[in-house]
Amino acid sequence: MVFTALPAEGYGGEAPAFPLGPIAERTSELAERELAIWAELWRSPQACAWALQPWRWMTVAHYVRLALKVELGGAAADVNAMIRLSDQIGLSPAGLKENGWKIAEDQLAAKRHEKDAEDLVDDEDGMGDVRDRFPKGVNDGDAGG
Repeated sequence: MVFTALPAEGYGGEAPAFPLGPIAERTSELAERELAIWAELWRSPQACAWALQPWRWMTVAHYVRLALKVELGGAAADVNAMIRLSDQIGLSPAGLKENGWKIAEDQLAAKRHEKDAEDLVDDEDGMGDVRDRFPKGVNDGDAGG
């Protein structure tokens, strides 16, 4: 199977307008939270694919509404529906696979991480290898401890 790579840094464009109308009993605080979840999702790597597939926006909006309901203590059925929608819109590992998407490795971040790990074992501070500062466990070659 060929996967479409989604950039690890996420979507840099603007989120479209939230496509669902307001719910009558919704307070302004809940409406703001709903829009915050919407905006947060539109910074994800998956949003790069959604931006090209406007037909998914309504499903993403329904996911947002369910996520808010679950945050407020929704029923098990709401949690199950939210999980199913997360798969459909590619937010879960299974959903990424189902959609044929893969989040690309951030090469620059990986190099930075390698450099940081190397710096931890560097002996520039004269304290020796950082790994030698901790007691060895039984599985680390110490037979009796």
